[in-house]
Amino acid sequence: AVRRYVLCEVVSEDPRCRQCIEDRALGLAVRDAIARVHGDYGLACCSISFTGAGGTRGPAGAGSLRVRSPVRVCPTVKYLNAYTGTVLLRCRKDSYRLLCSALPFVRYLENRGQRYPCFLNTLHVGGTIRTCQKFLIQYNRTQLLMLLQNCTNEEERQCIQKSLLSCSLTEEQSQSGDEEEDDGTE
Repeated sequence: AVRRYVLCEVVSEDPRCRQCIEDRALGLAVRDAIARVHGDYGLACCSISFTGAGGTRGPAGAGSLRVRSPVRVCPTVKYLNAYTGTVLLRCRKDSYRLLCSALPFVRYLENRGQRYPCFLNTLHVGGTIRTCQKFLIQYNRTQLLMLLQNCTNEEERQCIQKSLLSCSLTEEQSQSGDEEEDDGTE
């Protein structure tokens, strides 16, 4: 199945909002926004993805169809970093435009009975998690450069320069990541 990954940033003036972000609450907020903006049609397009729907015949070839795999709810929160407010959503390729058009309508996140006003800023839409990671590294680097230009003293400047040097992608890291996925079977 062809997927799209939407990289977002949770923006809130309330510092407690990021501390209380959970993937379930974020997924529900996105689903509710899709329902408000696009109605039942949009929710159906974005919500249900039948995978492996090659059903099997019932007893004695009666023609009945059983679905083997469970129904998945999309969009799926694939990655969530509450510290940075970074969110990676996965959806089907044919419905990513519906998802992206509904994201600005997420106005708050609800967790443990508390509502935290916020909004989702879409940073990037990619075909793989890896392209989103590369974009995020470049985005964070540009954000740090902007901070560096706005420094007021030398101590701040040195701290940001250290952060800039630490956010680089090296060949060793990408090779070790490939080795972890290899299960030894060829």
